[in-house]
Amino acid sequence: GARGGPAGAGMGLPAAVRDRVAAVHRGSALPERLRLYDGWAARYEQDVAALEYRAPHLAAASLSFAFPAPRAEARLLDVACGTGLVARELHRRGFRCLHGVDGSAGMLEQARSTGLYQELRLCVLGTEPLPAPAEHYDAVTVVGALGEGQVPSTVLPELLRVTKLGGFLCLTTRSNPSNLRYKAELEAALGQLERIGAWQKLLAQEVEYWERATTEEESTRGTGYISGVVYIYQKCPVPHLEEG
Repeated sequence: GARGGPAGAGMGLPAAVRDRVAAVHRGSALPERLRLYDGWAARYEQDVAALEYRAPHLAAASLSFAFPAPRAEARLLDVACGTGLVARELHRRGFRCLHGVDGSAGMLEQARSTGLYQELRLCVLGTEPLPAPAEHYDAVTVVGALGEGQVPSTVLPELLRVTKLGGFLCLTTRSNPSNLRYKAELEAALGQLERIGAWQKLLAQEVEYWERATTEEESTRGTGYISGVVYIYQKCPVPHLEEG
């Protein structure tokens, strides 16, 4: 019958999971989207497990590779931390001083229950500044939130502000069709900051199997998965002006 269609994208994903994912990616207004995340929080981790969502693992692995030892003392800010998936991966790699911010109180409640964060704050990125002084963090991560209808690419200078000179920024975005316009905007903004010497690019890693697609149209070449990208940047130390 209708259920036994081709085993393509999103098939084998429960319809409820597909609907919840689609709902947060639809360009709804911010208050509505934050309410959706609040409501999703309790089921979020089992849903992303069903999606085989690899971004937290890939991002943490890339950041660890770039990051100089020792890690235990390094202060990290996990932006749009959600339920703490990224913190779990960072913690496994020896990072111990983790702060998180998210726009959803429901998500922060889940993150708090992991016990992995020293500090958690409510912050709606893109409409308010990060709750941190300048040059406060050794690294800043934004995994999964930079996308169409989510966090605007205009937040990059604010991420840079709270990063120490020589500190690292780990960002991800998706490369599926409905996010390509956003991705182009993001890459233009990343490149602009590089040209003015604000940071330098260490890595831009395209990953084919990022997570399972929720629709056929979003799938990469019929694989049933969407692709994504991990970026690592290092904030440039202020160049000393030569005398004379």
